[in-house]
Amino acid sequence: MVLIPAGNFLMGTNSKEGFKSDGEGPIRKVELNAFYIDACAVTNAQFKAFVDDTGYKTDAEKYGWSFVFYQLLSSNIMNKVPQRLPQTPWWCVVPNAYWYQPEGQGTTINNRMEHPVVHISWNDANAYCEWAGKRLPTEAEWEYAARGGLSQKKYPWGDELLPNDKHMCNIWQGQFPKVNTLDDGYLGTAPVKSFPENGYGLYNVAGNVWEWCSDWFTTNLHKKGGKVNPKGPQSGDSKVVRGGSYLCHRSYCNRYRVAARSSNTPDSSTGNMGFRCVIDAKA
Repeated sequence: MVLIPAGNFLMGTNSKEGFKSDGEGPIRKVELNAFYIDACAVTNAQFKAFVDDTGYKTDAEKYGWSFVFYQLLSSNIMNKVPQRLPQTPWWCVVPNAYWYQPEGQGTTINNRMEHPVVHISWNDANAYCEWAGKRLPTEAEWEYAARGGLSQKKYPWGDELLPNDKHMCNIWQGQFPKVNTLDDGYLGTAPVKSFPENGYGLYNVAGNVWEWCSDWFTTNLHKKGGKVNPKGPQSGDSKVVRGGSYLCHRSYCNRYRVAARSSNTPDSSTGNMGFRCVIDAKA
């Protein structure tokens, strides 16, 4: 884990690229205590150790299905998929798609042990944290750490998406959702250390997988969150997710920016949703 020093930072954005409907702004100063955060998202290998020790069953396993991006499916599985979502037809409802068989029956994580674990709900992530003696980051902690010591930059490394034409994160290139040119080398998830770390030593806080935070989601966080160690509202319907994923593209989901935010219900899981953990630093 990486120590993030106590301090304050400017949270959120007033940029025109920001989604007002997501409550990204206005910019406000937030003060945080020191904490430790995982340098990487929790991997398949780490989650397997948890399951082997506890016998834990994820929400996806209990429901018997999860959402998988259609281009990741084999023709055999695709032919058996009962439905796609009407408004987002790139998501397929795939029976038996779980963390250990991420594209459904017959697929494995054997060659993806250092990839981030996916098909993880907020409930699952929280259960892992309790087992590991850790917790999920607050949204403010996540953004503070993801910024890597930079102030009000668009990405964890600066304002240019491709500095010196170099890919810095795993997102979609091409025409979403039909054509991915794979310029960054990946269609689905990438190993957790595939791209350079930010100024605090964190990997893949932009793209790859969405990461759960502890907070309930609200679009007026600047009013309800507080300014010192904010923890968000006391209740809600959905939990915050941060960082974007391998499916993010400027034309549709420009949420791999460090101030961007989204949400999902605590029992939801998809093939692009994972997490990392934090612990408090002793005073």
